Amino acid sequence: MTVQIEGVTLHLAHPDELPVRWVGQDEVMRQLLAAWLVLDEHDLPMNPRLLGKPGVGKTTLAYAAARRLGREVYIMQATIDTRPEDLLVTPVIEAEGRLRYVASPLVTAMLRGGICVLDEGNRMSEKSWASLAPLLDNRRYAESIVAGIKIKAHPNFRLVATMNDDASTFDLPEYIHSRLQPQITIDFPEREEEYLILRENLPFGGDEILQYVADFLQLAHAAEERYTVRDGINIARFTMKLRAEGTPLRNALEIAIQQTLGGEARRYGRAV
Repeated sequence: MTVQIEGVTLHLAHPDELPVRWVGQDEVMRQLLAAWLVLDEHDLPMNPRLLGKPGVGKTTLAYAAARRLGREVYIMQATIDTRPEDLLVTPVIEAEGRLRYVASPLVTAMLRGGICVLDEGNRMSEKSWASLAPLLDNRRYAESIVAGIKIKAHPNFRLVATMNDDASTFDLPEYIHSRLQPQITIDFPEREEEYLILRENLPFGGDEILQYVADFLQLAHAAEERYTVRDGINIARFTMKLRAEGTPLRNALEIAIQQTLGGEARRYGRAV
């Protein structure tokens, strides 16, 4: 797919297709969808950020909300090395020295009226965020210095940034912080919701294992450990694989917990 902007041909990215479904925590889903609403011709969609510990489902929520609206979804992974041109347009040298301009997932979503999930956005530097400032306010455009073009966002374009609340991330500059509102916080699910998430991700899993892991996670949450349902899925999956190789259930659970999270995590296990 290509589009022409000011005489420059941009090659577009493909949307992401993920086999995920959001389970439970309906309130955060409502908040995210509300932030994207446009109530009047003078209104604009907001650019929410989803904040929470790694593994609590921020990307899953963003993807599921976008699919609920029936939109194409483009996920862009931010890192400490993400440059402004990575966010917008990247030049690629083709045969005979010709330049091919490749649009990022973000720019593709802008042009096609899709939804961009900027994943782990607070791992990016201020320089990269600065290139998005006009997009995140009422101007709703981005300028590619590399391609020499101004790219206007489609009216249906929406953006959400996911952010981890750990120490390995940058603080957002204030002028970006004020453009990424509201902040929607995702916390650990309740026990029944956590069990349903495990069941959704591991429909082939034995109920005894999934119930055990749900109890394990709740005890860890109560002790303010940072273990998440993603860790629980890995524990349950490894336990099932060990069982398939003949390891007794109790031993399989202990091994899976230790080798997924470390020996200290075994304190939150219970007798089987």
